[in-house]
Amino acid sequence: MGEKPTAENTVVPERSEEELWRLYRKKRDPAIRERLVKQYAPLVKYVAGKVAIGMPHNVEFDDLVGYGVFGLFDAIEKFDPDKHVKFKTYAVTRIRGAIFDELRSIDWVPRSVRQKTREVEETVRRLEASLGRAAHDNEIAAAMGVSVKDFEKLMLKISGTSVLSLNDVWYTGDDNDKVSIADSIESPKSLNPEIIVEKDEIRRVIISAISELPEKEKKVLVLYYYEDLTLKEIGQVLEVTESRVSQLHTKAILRLRAKLTNLKKGIM
Repeated sequence: MGEKPTAENTVVPERSEEELWRLYRKKRDPAIRERLVKQYAPLVKYVAGKVAIGMPHNVEFDDLVGYGVFGLFDAIEKFDPDKHVKFKTYAVTRIRGAIFDELRSIDWVPRSVRQKTREVEETVRRLEASLGRAAHDNEIAAAMGVSVKDFEKLMLKISGTSVLSLNDVWYTGDDNDKVSIADSIESPKSLNPEIIVEKDEIRRVIISAISELPEKEKKVLVLYYYEDLTLKEIGQVLEVTESRVSQLHTKAILRLRAKLTNLKKGIM
C-alpha cells in the first residue's frame, strides 16, 4: 500500500505566490502552509534584528525570533490576498506585534527605568503644553532638576523602552482598526493626511503629532521606520554618532507619547 500523504511528504506544485495564497485560503493545506512558513522565515529574523537594536543585553535575539514566529503563523492564517496588500507588509506588522506582546507579558523593563521614562514623558507633556512648541533639551533638563549631560545619559538609558512604546496601540476597534505610532510612520499613504478617511481620527492625530516634531527627530523616525535604515546608517545620513541617533529616537518617542496624551484628552 502507498504511503499516506502528510504535510512532510506532500509535493506542492510550482505555482505563483498569488495562486498559493488563494489555494491556501480555500483548502488550508498544511503542505502549502509549511512552504509559506519556510519562504517567509527570513522575515522573522529581519524584524527581530530591527527590534533588537537598542534593547538591553538581557533580551536575547533568539528569543525575539521565537516570539516573532508566532506572529508569522498568525499572519499566514489571517492574510487576505483580495485586500491588495503585500503579504510582507502585512506580516511585518504581525511579527513585530507578536514580539512586543511577548516582551510586555514578561515585563522585561526594569522598574527604575520605567519610572524614569514616565517622569521624562510627564515633564515633556507639561512643558510642551505650556510652551506651545517642542521643548529644548536644556528646558527639559532644568524642569527635571538635572544637568543637560545627565539628561542625555538618561535618554540613552531608557532608549530600549522607547521602541516598545512606539508600538503601543492607540485605538482598538475591531481587529483591523488597531493603530500604533509605528504603523502611521511606516505606511506611505498615512504620511498624507488628506487621503485618510474620517473614521481614522486617531491616525490623523498621530500624523499631526509627528509633523510637529523637531526636524532631526522626525527624520530619525521616518528613516528608521519607513526607509528601514539602521541607527548606524541614519547616523551616517545625519552625520552624527549612533548614540546621538539613539537619543534623538528616544526623545522623539517620548515627545510623541506626551503630545498624544494631551491630544487624546482633548478628543475623548
